[in-house]
Amino acid sequence: MADTHRIHFEPVDIEMDVDEDEKILDAAFRQGIHLMHGCREGQCSACKSYVLDGEIQMDRYSTFACNDSEVEEGYVLLCRAHSYSDCTIELLNFDKDELLGGVPIQNVRARVLAIEPVTRDIVSLVLRPLEPEIFEFKAGQYADITIPGTEDHRSFSMATAPATSDRVQFLVKKYPGGVFSGLLDGGLTVGDEVHLNGPYGSSTLKEGHVLPVICIGGGAGMAPILSLLRHMSDTGDPRPVRFYYGARTAADLFYLDEIRDFANTLRDFVFVPCLSENSDSLPDGVTGVETGMVPDVVGARESELHRCETYLCGPPPMVDATLDLLESRGVPKDQIFYDKFTSPTFE
Repeated sequence: MADTHRIHFEPVDIEMDVDEDEKILDAAFRQGIHLMHGCREGQCSACKSYVLDGEIQMDRYSTFACNDSEVEEGYVLLCRAHSYSDCTIELLNFDKDELLGGVPIQNVRARVLAIEPVTRDIVSLVLRPLEPEIFEFKAGQYADITIPGTEDHRSFSMATAPATSDRVQFLVKKYPGGVFSGLLDGGLTVGDEVHLNGPYGSSTLKEGHVLPVICIGGGAGMAPILSLLRHMSDTGDPRPVRFYYGARTAADLFYLDEIRDFANTLRDFVFVPCLSENSDSLPDGVTGVETGMVPDVVGARESELHRCETYLCGPPPMVDATLDLLESRGVPKDQIFYDKFTSPTFE
């Protein structure tokens, strides 16, 4: 049986126990402590922290997330870190509202209700929780779906709002050779059962905030943005919202009717489709289309990004370019929310 050690987090003055055979981030989730995190695979730096005292060792990780000199100084990635003594750890990034107020991690058995293509390479996957019967989450979060017959999983953002937690929708982009997305071509059918674990992620709407909201998405990154918009619509959120969505052509746009309807339920809503390729024909009723990459369009149209909260989800190059834009405009980091998905391999 693995030894157990005590972890003390500064500057938040929170303590918890951790077994030597579990990662510190997982132990925190188990005990209802929601530390900042991103990929949970040691490839981003969202959970990077500093060891003030104690013995910690890390499983395999990317040196892009924590380089050798940082490790020598005492920095660690909590998603890869094991404790071999009592430790004191300084959290470099944390959300006071989420630390002890997040939704508990759940293991959910679910049944497939629908698998429907929405574009040539994006599929809507709808699940019904069976045990427990309701999957609780916050708008903007994501869950792990276990690949049937394996212990591996893939992470996908919920597209539904928390109010419809008896039915959970995911948008899955199909990749050639994709292990999970390949199942959507007949390997997974309506009525099959899968397992969810979550929710994860901190790209959520914050209670009591009043700044205008800018949503920036691309591809299957539509999912958490839809969840946010659906939730804001359900709750009558009064903040102005501008939604920039990047697609290659007009054929890659979807859910346009619902998106247009947000103008009837949100106080001030603007939708800007951004097409990276010129398109001669647009779907009926589509207006305000811009040609160009999403970050370029946002940069040209938004002069006061520093006075907005920005929510991002999409392909890593789009997220990276948008983060560069926001940094160049002086947007405070606590007004930027995103979960950057990465491959589970180290390349």
